[in-house]
Amino acid sequence: MASKPPTAEARYTERLTCPWWAWLAVLALVAVLALEISLGAPGPRTWVPLAILVPLTVAGLTWLGRLRIAVTETEFHADDARLPLNVIADVIPLDAEGKRLILGAGADPLAFIIQRPWIGGTVQIMLDDPTDPTPYWVISTRRPEKLAEALLAGRKLQRLPVAQA
Repeated sequence: MASKPPTAEARYTERLTCPWWAWLAVLALVAVLALEISLGAPGPRTWVPLAILVPLTVAGLTWLGRLRIAVTETEFHADDARLPLNVIADVIPLDAEGKRLILGAGADPLAFIIQRPWIGGTVQIMLDDPTDPTPYWVISTRRPEKLAEALLAGRKLQRLPVAQA
């Protein structure tokens, strides 16, 4: 099922695609594997492995890079998951070392994690929702500071008191 883009105007949006070097490396590896399967045999055994493995690899890499994250006026979207901005307590941008520490042995098993190994940056979103057992979200992003700013700005707008008439 394809993920739908957020309907409200996004304050921040990012697609977590695979890097170009991963495409090159994986497609080269698959081409070598397909040629090894054929072993120089004549006929269909020469081209059938390429005709099957290369499109499957392209589909797999496209699927890995389908994930979108977005901050709208009221919610944070991470693929199909939705987080209301008013339950965010704090947002901590992390570099690759911080990501390694937060996802290591001390990670909370109840945390919601969307992690892409080829993306170094991450944000940790601390939650303040007594009805949700999830203590925090960890989301990969190429621009952790910008995502953290957008989340904190949206949270601030959600928590502003409404003027009474």
